[in-house]
Amino acid sequence: MPSFLRLHHLLTPLAALLLAGAAMAADLAPAPPLARGGNGVSSHAPTRNGAAEAGVSRTAFAGSGGMGTALSRIKDLASVEGVRSNQILGYGIVVGLNGTGDTLNNAPFTKQSLQAMLERLGVNTRGASMRTANVAAVMITANLPPFAVQGTRLDVTVSALGDAKSLQGGTLLATPLLGADGEVYAVSQGPVAIAGFSAEADAAKITRGVPTVGRIANGGLVEREIDFALNKLKTLRLSLRNPDLTTARRIAAAINDFIGGDSAEPTDPSTVVLQIPPRFQGNMIRLLTDIEQLRVEPDQGARVVIDERSGIIVMGKDVRVSTVAVAQGNLTVTISEEPQVSQPNELSNGRTVVVPRSNVKVDTEGNNKLALVKESVTLRELVDGLNALGIGPRDLLSILQAIKAAGALQADIEVM
Repeated sequence: MPSFLRLHHLLTPLAALLLAGAAMAADLAPAPPLARGGNGVSSHAPTRNGAAEAGVSRTAFAGSGGMGTALSRIKDLASVEGVRSNQILGYGIVVGLNGTGDTLNNAPFTKQSLQAMLERLGVNTRGASMRTANVAAVMITANLPPFAVQGTRLDVTVSALGDAKSLQGGTLLATPLLGADGEVYAVSQGPVAIAGFSAEADAAKITRGVPTVGRIANGGLVEREIDFALNKLKTLRLSLRNPDLTTARRIAAAINDFIGGDSAEPTDPSTVVLQIPPRFQGNMIRLLTDIEQLRVEPDQGARVVIDERSGIIVMGKDVRVSTVAVAQGNLTVTISEEPQVSQPNELSNGRTVVVPRSNVKVDTEGNNKLALVKESVTLRELVDGLNALGIGPRDLLSILQAIKAAGALQADIEVM
């Protein structure tokens, strides 16, 4: 092998080794220190010019927070008061059903609506016998989003009002959608799409899903706007989705740290009031987009949520339990039934019959030892202590309620 080729083969692994060493050194380099505070606030988001400073991290954590604490955007914790969706609804008719519509004798409102619609189109059906089964009366519902302008498309939900079997293949005729004030804000029309289906014969019927409820994608058209002068506001109110006084205080601290001064102040557990600084008046969109990206540590109370129907138990991270002894009494009732044949004597007039023989057994000798659940500092310790009892979710529901009644569970229990 020529000498330059041998040198090339030697340098190639050496260069790879040097590159790997440089990468490892970069990974092991210490990270810049983080500024810590006591308000649970992170301004690790937009700067006053609306963008994050390149290469600069400004993060502060609460005393109970830390590197493992989950920080949430203010956008996900609160909403601007007055900026919300509005519900609108209307009454209409779906046509084109394949014999699965309302029975006009059982749904007189469908017949009246059909006659009124035909009369508006110049067709007089008064006094005539109508036996169509291709029409269904429906209710239309939709959400009008904030700042929706004329021409905005909406998704609408169509629900049968009468005894229609299915809305499959139907078309909703033009229907005005009204707000709570009785004004028309949108109009809806279009083919109805359903997720379920229904089929039946003389002796059988099958139904999957809910064929009497459907949706029309982009089936609503906004005709009237809701006026909301956001740029003219002098005071901004943020409404917390989960009211909590500590979270409200942290949100106010994050906003004040970003804007400067004491413009934001929590007035109650669900509201933070912000006095708009003069430099942001008339430019609310810029201010809101910056505030929404600020991150804080949300606080939550210790709570145990129990769904008795499904056996689901959800516990927050702050749930604590004091040392308590738990004994579970196991009562097992076993019922077995075995049919037996009763054979009569040969010369008797009896007949052979099948007689049920039932046995009922009650077992109270289960594993009902007294177990000790030690005082728990973390959620993991609490879960391990409860799992050590060797019980199922159904029994755990009653045990948690009993521990709460004994005063050993430092949490609120919410039963769904």
